[in-house]
Amino acid sequence: MKKLNPKVDEYLNKTKRWQAELEKLRSLLLSCGLTEDFKWRNPCYTSQGKNIVVIGELKDCCTLSFFKGALLKDPEGILNKPGENTRAARVIRFTSVREIEKLKSVLKSYLAEAIELEKAGLKVDFEKDRELEIPEEFQQKLADNPDLREAFDALTPGRQRGYLIYFSGAKQSRTRASRVEQHTERILAGKGIHDCVCGLSKKKPACDGSHQSIR
Repeated sequence: MKKLNPKVDEYLNKTKRWQAELEKLRSLLLSCGLTEDFKWRNPCYTSQGKNIVVIGELKDCCTLSFFKGALLKDPEGILNKPGENTRAARVIRFTSVREIEKLKSVLKSYLAEAIELEKAGLKVDFEKDRELEIPEEFQQKLADNPDLREAFDALTPGRQRGYLIYFSGAKQSRTRASRVEQHTERILAGKGIHDCVCGLSKKKPACDGSHQSIR
């Protein structure tokens, strides 16, 4: 088994709800020959310096996330997008040690495939389906507000895509216009649609719901 990382020990000792499940995942990942690291405030597992998976806790479950899960075959149909706009990562959620035990052999096969994908140098095609139509309501807002246009152009492609998908998802023009108006200040602040704006999140730049504690 690979060497344990003391930062992961500290993380797990502070875990409140899913300690047993995360310990189980940790043991499984190390048994697959992965190297234990600590990145983005979570236990991260690598192969030859390449990120393979990360584990973490949420309020209702713990997670095993594959960085390039979109490339995995997923014959069992257990991989899910962490968010509707996610393009590369795929996640598996667990609420018991029994679930992990039941999927042990499956998880090992997925991990082996993920490691081989990295060895082969395969990458997710982020150019595919990159272009999205800008809703008319947002086009008008950008035309009326040069600062907003500049701020939106400065966002990463993923953050731009997130907004466009959200704005376009409304069927009625009134709703689309309302969504644009509600998110204008967030865009001007350089934030993505799911980024933390309160400063309380422990999963920055993403929002982890910590803002709810001040309501």
